[in-house]
Amino acid sequence: MRRDSIQRRLIASVLLSQIILTAGLVVIGVLVTYWRLISTLDTSMQAHAISVAVLVRYTEDASGHVYFDNSLLPESIDPNHPDQFTVWADRTGFLTRSEDWPEGLQFQPGPTEHWNFTWAGVPYHALRITHVPVLDREEGAAFRPQTLTIVYASPTVRIRHQVKVAGASIALASLLLLGATTWLASWKIRRGLLPLQILARQAALVSTQSWKLQPPKEAEEIEELRPLTESMTQMLARLEYSFKQQREFVGNAAHELKTPVAVLKSTLQSLLQRPRSSEEYRAGVQASLQDLDRLEQLLQWMLRLARAEQWAQNAQGRNLEVIDINCTCEEAVERIRSLAQSRNTTIHLATNGPVPIRADPEDLQLVWTNLLENAVRYSPEGASVEVAVAHDGDRARISFQDHGFGIAASDLPKIFERFYRGDRSRSRATGGFGLGLPIVKALVEAYGGSIAAESTPGKGTRMTVELPVSR
Repeated sequence: MRRDSIQRRLIASVLLSQIILTAGLVVIGVLVTYWRLISTLDTSMQAHAISVAVLVRYTEDASGHVYFDNSLLPESIDPNHPDQFTVWADRTGFLTRSEDWPEGLQFQPGPTEHWNFTWAGVPYHALRITHVPVLDREEGAAFRPQTLTIVYASPTVRIRHQVKVAGASIALASLLLLGATTWLASWKIRRGLLPLQILARQAALVSTQSWKLQPPKEAEEIEELRPLTESMTQMLARLEYSFKQQREFVGNAAHELKTPVAVLKSTLQSLLQRPRSSEEYRAGVQASLQDLDRLEQLLQWMLRLARAEQWAQNAQGRNLEVIDINCTCEEAVERIRSLAQSRNTTIHLATNGPVPIRADPEDLQLVWTNLLENAVRYSPEGASVEVAVAHDGDRARISFQDHGFGIAASDLPKIFERFYRGDRSRSRATGGFGLGLPIVKALVEAYGGSIAAESTPGKGTRMTVELPVSR
């Protein structure tokens, strides 16, 4: 496949625009030169036509006509080709014409105008002048006013030659300027794109071992490239964070899976070391089944997290119905009620009218169940947990407030990280994997929402979820 180039495109655009400009300048220059020369020629032809009119004399002869004295004709404008003219009198009609007037060429009196014609291979420019008075008449003669119509034509051979010379000169100068401007534009384009090439070479050095992008100083100073360098830097920072999360996830998952597998293996090996009674075998098998249950639960949580993160990437691809958030909160409260009763904890749910949202009810119930379970587990016995659902414009706000020991300020930014346990006493024995809040965060973000945590050590923690509501 043919590879395209921005540099070639820019140079071709500049070259094309310069060619169009050069052609326009040549055409305009030729036309302006031609018009100015024709205008000058018109002025000279008018002067010669008046000179011809001066040679017309009026005398009272037998017929009372005017006559033409051709003894003092003006010289031709072009010395190499004779001028042509013809004269009419308004009363007597045709009066005279030049000696070399082309045979068969006729012009009738009419309004003042200009036109071009060719005779015997010679181009002419003609001018018609009307209402020219007779300036010379005999003394004492009874004068009856008459006017003349003069058609005067002059060759344009010299004008055409001058136009060609002017056009060639303008074209040559324009081509020289075209070459100079094209070279300068090409040089500036290459210089202008050089920071982009350096930036591309620096980007090629980025790898999974080195995520640092070092953009050239020129790229940071160019206004059009600054957004690109900033976007690339931010993108690489997100990718580095994502790769770091993946590495940590793999390491933590391997560590979490290693423990139940090691315990299961140890239990089975101990059963095979010596003959045992059926009760001992039964106890060993039951312990192994418990470890397998925990291993299965961990795998289910990991799959649920992966599925939630996949939905977060393409939440719009699911066919979802509009449901009421209040109903999902009530279902979650019912699921946690037995745990709350075992700890003598009271759950208060406050709602204020229906809150519609397009979502899967199982997803939202899982979110509320996780948050409620954490609130109940980390509240002292006999305490209360408050759940409030509010509808604010196009956003729904759901808050979970407990009155437990709270979360340390150093642990608060990390509670949504996978496999993170802020309370080290909350280990495998308590049933925690450190995946509950990451799953909650992934599901909330899958629906275009957000979750935030606020905590005061010794007073409790508030989890606030915001979700977009459906109209």
